[in-house]
Amino acid sequence: MKKLTASLLVLVLSSSIAVVHAQQKNDTVKTKEIEGVVVTALGIKREKKALGYSTTEVKGDQISAVPVANVSDALAGQVAGLNITQSGTMGGSTNMVIRGIKSLTSSNQVLVVVDGTPINNETYNQAGLQSGGGAYDYSNGMADINPNDIESVNVLKGAAASALYGSRGMNGVLMITTKKGKRSKKIGIEFNSSLTLGTVDRTTLPRYQHEYGGGYTGSSFYSGDINGDGVVDNNIVYTYDDASFGTAFNPNMMVYNWDSQYPQLPGYLKPTAWVAGKDPNSVWGPSATYQNSVAFSGGNENGKFRLAYTNFNQDGGLPNSSIKRNTLDFSADYDLTDKLNVFGSITFTNTRGKGRAYTGYESRNPMQGFRQWWNMSVDMEKQRQAYALTGQNITWNIKDYEKQEVGYTDNFYFNRNENYQTDSRNRYFGNFGLNYKITDWLSFMGRYAVDMYDELQEERVAIGSSDQGRLSNGGKGEYYFRTQRVYEMNYDAIFNVNKDFGDDFNLNGNFGYNFRRNGRVGNSAVTNGGLKVPKLYSITNTAEPLTEANLTNFDIKKNVDGTFAQASLGYKKMLYIDGSVRTDRSSSFPVDNMRYWYYSGATSFIFSELMDKSVVNFGKVRFNYAKVGNDTGAYQLINTYVLNPAFNGSFNATSPQVTNNPNLRPEFMNELEAGLEMAFFKNRLSFDVSVYKQTTKDLITPTDFSPTSGFVSGWVNSGDIENKGIEARLTVVPVKTRNFSWELTANWSKNKSKVTRINGDTPFLEFASMWNVTTGALLGESTGTIRGSNYVYHENGEKIVGANGKYLISDNPQEVIGDAIPDWRGSIMNTLRYKNLSLSFLIDIKQGGDVYSQDMAFGLATGLYTETAGLNELGNPVRNSVASGGGVILPGVKADGSPNDIRTQMSNYTNAYGYYGGPEAMHVYDGSFVKLRNVTLSYKFPKETLGISFIDSMTLSIIGRNLWIIHKNLPYSDPEASLGAGNAIGFQNGAHPTYREFGASLKVEF
Repeated sequence: MKKLTASLLVLVLSSSIAVVHAQQKNDTVKTKEIEGVVVTALGIKREKKALGYSTTEVKGDQISAVPVANVSDALAGQVAGLNITQSGTMGGSTNMVIRGIKSLTSSNQVLVVVDGTPINNETYNQAGLQSGGGAYDYSNGMADINPNDIESVNVLKGAAASALYGSRGMNGVLMITTKKGKRSKKIGIEFNSSLTLGTVDRTTLPRYQHEYGGGYTGSSFYSGDINGDGVVDNNIVYTYDDASFGTAFNPNMMVYNWDSQYPQLPGYLKPTAWVAGKDPNSVWGPSATYQNSVAFSGGNENGKFRLAYTNFNQDGGLPNSSIKRNTLDFSADYDLTDKLNVFGSITFTNTRGKGRAYTGYESRNPMQGFRQWWNMSVDMEKQRQAYALTGQNITWNIKDYEKQEVGYTDNFYFNRNENYQTDSRNRYFGNFGLNYKITDWLSFMGRYAVDMYDELQEERVAIGSSDQGRLSNGGKGEYYFRTQRVYEMNYDAIFNVNKDFGDDFNLNGNFGYNFRRNGRVGNSAVTNGGLKVPKLYSITNTAEPLTEANLTNFDIKKNVDGTFAQASLGYKKMLYIDGSVRTDRSSSFPVDNMRYWYYSGATSFIFSELMDKSVVNFGKVRFNYAKVGNDTGAYQLINTYVLNPAFNGSFNATSPQVTNNPNLRPEFMNELEAGLEMAFFKNRLSFDVSVYKQTTKDLITPTDFSPTSGFVSGWVNSGDIENKGIEARLTVVPVKTRNFSWELTANWSKNKSKVTRINGDTPFLEFASMWNVTTGALLGESTGTIRGSNYVYHENGEKIVGANGKYLISDNPQEVIGDAIPDWRGSIMNTLRYKNLSLSFLIDIKQGGDVYSQDMAFGLATGLYTETAGLNELGNPVRNSVASGGGVILPGVKADGSPNDIRTQMSNYTNAYGYYGGPEAMHVYDGSFVKLRNVTLSYKFPKETLGISFIDSMTLSIIGRNLWIIHKNLPYSDPEASLGAGNAIGFQNGAHPTYREFGASLKVEF
């Protein structure tokens, strides 16, 4: 794929440059300036050409073109160096990381700021989700931002760009500027409406074999007198087996399958033909997303306002799943005097979710069974009919026909309609303040910004389910809720300076103070011992009295205050020198280490001012260095005891397994960046290249302790990480005439991470684990190291096959078997315009980045996939015994180095392809992909053709998203599918499929 991608880029770009050179002499059409005004840290607007650091702006039209439940998904592929990983589930959380992982345990998510208001982007998902365990993915804060209200997004990538935001700016900043009103007495009205329909991408679903039924070792049946006629029946399907290494299907064989074993069903004791059922891929129905918005704006010579309302409804592809969101946005400003301006904005969002996807390893995640543990004789249509008829958990997976106890897997339709979650969230964010012009060069801004939401999450497990839920209740049911208020308040006082010294010098700067309060308060509870009354989901319906193990109360607070200053001195609008300094105090540190300082310096030189601009019309070189500090979570200094349930009337408490540390000190990151921006041929060809190296030191991590200490591990400053990389953005306008233009923008980035120090007895810090496979940071390796059992290699580099025909497995169960960090990422955006018609499409590319698939490991072991059936190279059924010509010969060599000629069996769950028959390295796949991400075809109707005077403009668009995975190496899944936002990467376990979305949108302005 590397050669294909490189060749494509070279061909397109070289051809484009040639056309540009040929056309530029006759190009008299005015082109937009490559440098304009952009929003930087603290909402300060500056000329882009004056900046000594890397930024990228994305226009709001590009973000809102295709409706998405989480606005961060719309940024995928738009910015070099911004890596976005989507969960692939309805309303799921999204990872947004700039320039690699910088902290081993703290969040690496980019800081999101909307009109000067920092937004909490945490998920607060169940902790087990990141280690492969099952949990609901409740999305993150970006989902509450309405794409239709966004004017632009400016991405501040480096430490120098974001240092004024304090410790949280270390991960980069997404500066979101929302739409504002205009100082016009005319009331403007904008209406947007869109509808998209989704169908599942079949390349991200399993390819099942339909030749063999349930079983682990070759047989699907057991014996018993099921019909009571005194004759032993040898054709009772063993429904407890959740694998498909069983008896070959035969339509002439009549058997007692699961639907013959329930008295509630009309087919009770009626044998049916032994054939493959309608497989689970049939459950993925169409999805639909509806979005309607209306905005009013206006003003006068003294002020302006904008009021907008958006309704977003999404029906998921699984039964009983939906997200409904209503957003109300208001912003205004007004000049009280010539010197005093007041401003304010507030956004209210109400979100209600139902039937969100359960991800990871748990029976409430349907893909755990569909990808890993399944019986191919099960017919999903019959399962649907059984639930529709009875409303009960008539599952195919019962232990035997006599007891009819649920095994591991519930009826899918029962699960979706009875064991579901709901959530509701009311969120308010915005800011209020004033600007006072003290002199013509000095002004003051005072601002209060708040982000707050109240949330209720409820999870239900019906009586009669399998043993699932947060506690083990043996199918007696469960109810869980969590209610919480999460808030952040910022108080800013900033003096701004903008003064010219003669014609040659300009000073632009600010100094100020920020006080931040973060809090999270709430409680959760889960029933004890099941439910008393079926289908009554209330904590008072608990079967047993609640204990300390069933209740959680939390009240988490953290305060940070900071003083900062920044200045930029410009000379003849050609040379700029910047500097900033900030000091913070964080309540998460002990008093002696509470205050920490950091600083940045930058310079930019616009050398094109000294050149003839006939060819090179813009050129800038920039350098910057920054040091940024980072704090940690609240309450990691002093140990507290945990109360346990009473025993014989006596209460007790235990100390934590992870000890806190009263001597923690800040993490620090140092970054050096250099960049070059150039534009040629009247901006028909331009590029922006950045190189950087950053080192994060004294990382706060849990380090393993000796068991004699009484603790498993403890929080210490232990670890250093180095990230270095390159980012590039190239824009070419190959063709530009009066009626037609073609613009091509390519992004490319590469980041290399390396762990340079970890204290303690182990050189590895684990982020997550699945069975024996772990992912995390390994000393001397990357922060995405995947470890597990490996192949044994011969000195000639070939894999060694043992006497049983299977690959030998390494003695060390924790060898390096992969790296989840991609080699590079890129994208190509094409925009073609002909008169009022425009077509744009984005191709998104990821090269490298390994994925360990537990789905493939178990699915191959249990005989679900096509690889485990069919014919071998001899033309015999691969599941025949080796003596009968079945089995396979694996590529590799024997211990002596000679080619392997030993045939190995493929007749049961220990086969050579699956989890139990080979090393875990066998199921590590290259996560590369090439995707057609977005397509938009728009037509703007000429005003004169509308014939309606009060309509200023109308645009109709045909839109598409995730239309085509052009290339991938991971079988039966989307390489992007993840467990949710967080530091754990490189795992798939019960991955959900991707949906292709097609639709249309209408935009009308009055």
